[in-house]
Amino acid sequence: MATTSISVDTDFEVVIGLEVHAQLLTKSKMFCGCSTGYANEAANTHVCPTCMGMPGVLPVINQEAVTYTIMTALALNCSIPAYSKFDRKNYPYPDLMKGYQISQYDVPLSHDGYLTIDLHGQLRHIGITRVHLEEDTARLTHRQGYSLIDVNRAGTPLMEIVSEPDMRSPEEARFYMQKLREILVYLGVSSGRMEEGSLRCDANISVRPRGQQKLGVKSEIKNMNSFRSVERALEYEAQRQIEVLRSGGVIQQETRGWVENRGITVSQRSKEQAHDYRYFPEPDLPPLVLSRERIEEIRRMLPELPDARRTRYKSEYGLAEQDANVMTEDKALGDYFERVMAASQGSERKARAKAASNWILSEVVRLLNAHSIAVQDCPLSPAALANLLDLLDKERITGKQGKEIADEAFTSGEMPEAIVERKGIKPPISDLSTLEHIIEEVIAKNTKAVNDYRAGKTNALQALVGQVMKQTRGQAKADMVQTLLRKKLDETQPA
Repeated sequence: MATTSISVDTDFEVVIGLEVHAQLLTKSKMFCGCSTGYANEAANTHVCPTCMGMPGVLPVINQEAVTYTIMTALALNCSIPAYSKFDRKNYPYPDLMKGYQISQYDVPLSHDGYLTIDLHGQLRHIGITRVHLEEDTARLTHRQGYSLIDVNRAGTPLMEIVSEPDMRSPEEARFYMQKLREILVYLGVSSGRMEEGSLRCDANISVRPRGQQKLGVKSEIKNMNSFRSVERALEYEAQRQIEVLRSGGVIQQETRGWVENRGITVSQRSKEQAHDYRYFPEPDLPPLVLSRERIEEIRRMLPELPDARRTRYKSEYGLAEQDANVMTEDKALGDYFERVMAASQGSERKARAKAASNWILSEVVRLLNAHSIAVQDCPLSPAALANLLDLLDKERITGKQGKEIADEAFTSGEMPEAIVERKGIKPPISDLSTLEHIIEEVIAKNTKAVNDYRAGKTNALQALVGQVMKQTRGQAKADMVQTLLRKKLDETQPA
């Protein structure tokens, strides 16, 4: 089911809003001192009376979680009120230890922002209703006939980012999610890993006759654990609702779950079964009062964000649009590039940036993928890549040798210059007379390849280049060899 077939439907318009939850990268939980480093730890080992919901315990607000939430809100162009408060959200789920969740209701930490996405060259502003702070629930593991509860996750700081219903296609929702994740990772407030549950999304979707202003009846979709899942679930649900309306049916407001292996949404809860959360102010926590000075102090903490970095890469370094996009979509890759540039102080900036970008996006990424290593742990250090590029700039090695040296430096951790010295690699042959003599010998000994080239088989030229490179033991520059070969073959073309 293609997104485009839904987005261009002449009768109906799709309306989408997203509620995104991001676990914050604090060391301790939201209202107690328990560690949030519970990944891969035994169940129920990162717990205390507070996050276990024991009677009589008192919560204490995690200041860093508040700061991270305000950073995110500022990055999303939100307004930050001087006063906000926490509330109790009451519902009887078994994974909610206290029987209520400490969240924010009518006076959140921020409101009225927006996020700009580039949808195939068209800038779209998606409204942000609010960014607020709450605590995560425990985790249930379902077995045959019973369930187990792990309280390690309970109380982890959880930031909720609620969008306006401004998205008009499943693809646009995916773009929004990806851009939002970029920002969270750049801020350093969340890992953004959907597959691990640290970034989660609930989607609200409705359809309405095209041109109608009133919103249709919405469905809420849960259980999506990837950007592609979000898009696929919304594609399916939009088409399902359109088909119901076309057949004269009525859309029921309900919560639906996405079933990944079947590619469908299924009903989980109807409107009649929806909970009345009975919000009221949290009596055990004081209101949060933020001065303008504190808000501006947090604003100054914001790092360079993806859009700003992308623009700088194009203007300062002259990178092509696609290269700048790829380098900024993955913050760690962009950070690696920055360190290569910092280690290249003596080079012409734009030329070095172009070379560094090319090598990172081709050879470094190839090596990382081949060894299943994250760029943060790359054995070929940024200083080593800068050193390799210096050798290439000085024409101390050829491009082919550079790739071989990069492979070895990646494995050994040595600096490329040390590898060149240790292996006794001689400088490339640049003397024209020497190269021309070798090329003449290759032409004389490879009559079939020469005839094939002259007959229009351009691949034959590469075979001749290979022979020259073999005779020079890789010390010739392939581009120079190719130019001289073409010239020599054209000069000796039979009449």
